[in-house]
Amino acid sequence: MKNINRKFYDAICDFEKNEEAQNVFYETLFTKTGKVNKDGHEEIVRDVILRAYATLFCDDMDLPIGALAGIDEVEATADRLYIGSVGFDPDHWYRMHHHFPVIDEDNYVRFAALVIADLRAGDLHDALLNDGDMLIVGEADPLHMTKEQREKQKTFVVSLPGEGGNA
Repeated sequence: MKNINRKFYDAICDFEKNEEAQNVFYETLFTKTGKVNKDGHEEIVRDVILRAYATLFCDDMDLPIGALAGIDEVEATADRLYIGSVGFDPDHWYRMHHHFPVIDEDNYVRFAALVIADLRAGDLHDALLNDGDMLIVGEADPLHMTKEQREKQKTFVVSLPGEGGNA
């Protein structure tokens, strides 16, 4: 996970602003990790990101253990992610905060990469350490949650392997 660092996070955030950021994003995304996956192909950072996303956010989607999140899984779970603390409000809706009005075939990998990179080395990681703000996984339809439902949510600390510790 050494490739999922602040430089990668910044490239995702600046992806639509400049070509250099796009180059860093794609170069990192297709970097080989040195591990061989089940089908005998060398794993790339993209695989690590989509597997981590599936593990952390798609637990109710009946994916096999170790499966990669696909467009349907990322699109279905993107609206559940909020920035803040338990009792969050809709102003901290993660995908809208990062200007992803639509999650589709063109950007689902970039959105998943943003989430994982942000947890690992981005502003969200810094906010957790400094302000206590974190990524909250809400209900399947968080825009229609009541205040009581938001306040009763449970939080879990998640650790990503490698350097960095808790995410």
